[in-house]
Amino acid sequence: MSNAQPGRQHSQEATNDWTDGLAFFDRQFRLADIANSVLKSASGESSPSLWDVYPELDRTAVSDYLQSTPARPLSLTSDLGNGAFRELTFHSIGEFYGVVQTFRTGDKDERATLLHQATHDPLTGLPNRRRFASDLSDALLDIDGGDEAMCLMQLDLDDFKPVNDTLGHPAGDKLLQLAAGRIRDCLSGTERVYRLAGDEFAIISAGSQRQQRSTELGNALVQAFKQPFTIDGISVFVGMSIGIAIAPLDGADPETLMKASDVALYAAKKEGRGRASVFDAAMLQIIEQRELLRRSLRIALEKKQFSIEYQPIAQSDRLIGFEALLRWQHPLLGDIPPSVFIPMAETDGLMSDVGLWVLEKACREALNWPDDYIVAVNVSAAEFLAAGLTDRISQVLDMVGLAADRLELEITESVLLERTVNNLDTLNTLSILGIKIALDDFGTQYSSLSYLKNFPFDTLKIDKYFVSDLEANAKSQAIVRSVITLAHDLGMDVTAEGVETVEQADWLRSLGCDRFQGHAISKPLSVGEIGQFVANSEVSMNAITSAAARHP
Repeated sequence: MSNAQPGRQHSQEATNDWTDGLAFFDRQFRLADIANSVLKSASGESSPSLWDVYPELDRTAVSDYLQSTPARPLSLTSDLGNGAFRELTFHSIGEFYGVVQTFRTGDKDERATLLHQATHDPLTGLPNRRRFASDLSDALLDIDGGDEAMCLMQLDLDDFKPVNDTLGHPAGDKLLQLAAGRIRDCLSGTERVYRLAGDEFAIISAGSQRQQRSTELGNALVQAFKQPFTIDGISVFVGMSIGIAIAPLDGADPETLMKASDVALYAAKKEGRGRASVFDAAMLQIIEQRELLRRSLRIALEKKQFSIEYQPIAQSDRLIGFEALLRWQHPLLGDIPPSVFIPMAETDGLMSDVGLWVLEKACREALNWPDDYIVAVNVSAAEFLAAGLTDRISQVLDMVGLAADRLELEITESVLLERTVNNLDTLNTLSILGIKIALDDFGTQYSSLSYLKNFPFDTLKIDKYFVSDLEANAKSQAIVRSVITLAHDLGMDVTAEGVETVEQADWLRSLGCDRFQGHAISKPLSVGEIGQFVANSEVSMNAITSAAARHP
């Protein structure tokens, strides 16, 4: 090993002036300082990255391998020309990666082996992104008109992350290897599959009748991935979403064709995943509209485009409060449904700000209601998982002056899927503060009874999916009856959503359902309508229903 200390210098020339030696990189792949034998991160704009020092490395393949906590060191060899080779061995050492560098000479066969290594993914053995880029350009150049065409398919595994998170990276690596084999088994002729990164793959297929073949192949892949994978004796299910573009119809250059297949993949995922979508120009318009919404969403709070409507909550024969429902009136596009903009806000990290605005405004409005009325506020998964939720809520209550027991927070079961222990701690803290907790949409998602055992929710909300056909569907009746019995046995109240008729309300009341929401009681009300509605409400469910019918 030479005496050079690359961690003390931050130029690429300096990082390469050791011959046989050892260098350290932090977990962000930045060169680390090894001065005085103490490893320190040398992160900063002047600190070179691993990719700056060794530009010949396949960034995706190397980072994926190292970040999967491999059991063995990663060894790579690069052909420097003139018969010279550089060998790099990567070791995971605490919070750093140690890279051992040696130089030697080799022969022609070894150079061929190295070329293969440089253009193939070490985990799956598939051609990598570097080879894909080269092959895609060549395939487009080979199209000679007539019925000749080329199909590009982008493939993405559905639900791969939960497998990786729950079973560990070794199981995730095994799943990727099995998935690569299953994709290969569906191919024929000159079709070739590539691993681009993570759980992303691509297929290039050239020849005649490509559009018909691409549809057939896409359907075959989707069907193949409906079968489980077996990893260490455990059956694992992951689906496949596919975006398909045809050259030269959808693009004659790599960038345009990649964009088209990417748009088609996005459409496949938005339509429910587990499907293959062929690019259509209309898809671009939809994406452009969504991007317009996304940009508009960032200024909607500032421009005061949000408002709240309030859905009355009735308990047996009287009004007990309102649920706050967020609304967005876009200046050009009109009313935007929450089902559209809430996921956008969650993805873009805006939900905490939006949720805080809703909470404060709804609590302030509740001060104008009778003192025994509650206000129910929905908390999205992204908002719930953000740090400091309990502090934000308690600060709002203190600032507004609303009693904690008048606030009911509604969460869905999806909130509890991640970081279960932390989530239950958060729920317990909110409960200790006196805030009521309702489990929304019970029965429509995961419905793990362990949630009900581990945390005593105040209320279970039955989704309108089960209420809408209560009068005619025996299965819905059985499910609703069971949920009401279960909740009462656990000391919880039950709220039925989507109650549209007096008959539904009577049927639910006969089973002991505690609360009702829906148009049988009232449509959602603006702030200005609440006072008159409260004044008109009487002491029975029929009177409330009649008042709602009379109300404009």
